[in-house]
Amino acid sequence: MPTQTTEPAREAASPGARPAGATAARARRTERAKDWARRAPLLPALVFLIVVTQLPFVATVVISFTRWNALAPDHRGFAAFANYRAVFTDPALRSSVGTTVLLTVTVVLVSLLLGLGLALLLDRSFRGRGIVRTLLITPFLVVPVASALLWKHALYNASYGLINGSLTWIWGLFGSDHAPQPDWMTAVPLASVEVSLIWQWTPFMMLILLAGLQSRAADAVEAARMDGATAFDIFRYLTLPHLRRYLELAALLGTVYVVQNFDAVFTITSGGLGTANLPYTIYQTFYQAHDYGRASAQGVVVVVCSLLVATFALRTVSSLLREEVTR
Repeated sequence: MPTQTTEPAREAASPGARPAGATAARARRTERAKDWARRAPLLPALVFLIVVTQLPFVATVVISFTRWNALAPDHRGFAAFANYRAVFTDPALRSSVGTTVLLTVTVVLVSLLLGLGLALLLDRSFRGRGIVRTLLITPFLVVPVASALLWKHALYNASYGLINGSLTWIWGLFGSDHAPQPDWMTAVPLASVEVSLIWQWTPFMMLILLAGLQSRAADAVEAARMDGATAFDIFRYLTLPHLRRYLELAALLGTVYVVQNFDAVFTITSGGLGTANLPYTIYQTFYQAHDYGRASAQGVVVVVCSLLVATFALRTVSSLLREEVTR
């Protein structure tokens, strides 16, 4: 009678089947061990990053769902979404949102325009270009608090500030002793904060756009010049389309940082006269009203909005890197 060979018998009869499977499993284990060996040096940094950034944020999220005011310690407890409802119905927060949007849009747009103009100038060859570039970058290297103090006391001060002193000198050239001496921080408080931030962030925009200009194809520009294109035509049809991604990147990164600005508002105006933005409002809720639950809810909302903007920024960076790789 013909005997039927069972499946285990066939596997045993086929030489090399089991060793091949064992070899593949051993190779997979070896590859996983190599992967862990490559990742192991990064684990301390990852743990440190989680402890420093993620755990405080998780604690902030937990506190945002509690009723916790240091002025009423007996009423502490679980508040569900009450803090978030208070955040979105608070008129002071709505006002600070409008101030934040206006401040951010003004600073980013003006800094972009000035940075583009400076980048176009620095893209040309002239004597002393390295020194000029270093001097133009300097405002971005100044500590934000020091920059705000510089504008508050050295420039804006109504008694001894440089701006009013210049006005006195100009009026004196025409024989007048009655030069206007406005108190800039009181007359135009929001513009005072915006000008100081524009001075600080224009070099940042200039650096990004200058990098974009120097990555432009020189042969295309030379060919356009040989075809009779004017400087404006080259800027409109070659330079500006090439800089589109860099403009988007500079605007998104500038938005992420300017939205979170606290130093200039706190130092120059102390949040008064309609200059309180979201970070300063959170500061007031936490340190002045001592409402830790509501301040945490405000912070979570700001972080979520910042993450949305940062996501667009990361996508723009990824697209720029892909374009560089495909060249």
